[in-house]
Amino acid sequence: MHIPDGYLGPQTWGILYGVMVPLWALASRFVRRTLRQRQVPYLALGSAFSFVIMMFNIPIPGGSTGHAVGGVIVAILLGPWAALIAISIALVIQALLFGDGGVTAIAANCFNIAFVMPMSGYFVYRVISRGSKVGSRRRWIAGAAAGYAGLNVAAVTTAVLFGIQPLIARGADGRPLYFPYPLEVAVPVMALQHLLLFGIMEAVLTALLVKYFQRTDPALLEPPGRRP
Repeated sequence: MHIPDGYLGPQTWGILYGVMVPLWALASRFVRRTLRQRQVPYLALGSAFSFVIMMFNIPIPGGSTGHAVGGVIVAILLGPWAALIAISIALVIQALLFGDGGVTAIAANCFNIAFVMPMSGYFVYRVISRGSKVGSRRRWIAGAAAGYAGLNVAAVTTAVLFGIQPLIARGADGRPLYFPYPLEVAVPVMALQHLLLFGIMEAVLTALLVKYFQRTDPALLEPPGRRP
């Protein structure tokens, strides 16, 4: 799901830098106001955890790869705005030091993986777990659904960014300058990969970690306003 350099035109990645800069600033304000001192180490651990699991790329037919992200569990534990900061840090380090994702595409990758995924996954988690006790089975079921939904929404968003490139960036001869495949190819391919494999991996990962924190630190699973 990491977008390399050369797949998006400046019409796309330039706009996404303009979108992400205020989102990063807004997330920083939310984190400073809501994150408690004892949670700060979890923010660093969440970023490191996401960095590590995103480096385990699984090859799939067609010459591409995929991976879990861990963005939704960070959102569940610390809130979606903290997840935006944590996952963005991991993505920037991967792009600059390891070439995993393009430098021009940093904002695009952060939009898909660090913003869309935690926000959508956290929404699903809150809806399904509303009214349930912290130790209830519904919490880890909500975590599984949230991880699955978050990764798939992010994958489709990535596919849409790919698929619009032939529409907005063509050479004088009419050929696409960047990603060559249209929406009707990019969206089904990305969606199927994540619906059938990587979304399930993310669901299992998120559910297992929710169950772990139910046993070890259930206060982290309370909404921020209700934590002791």
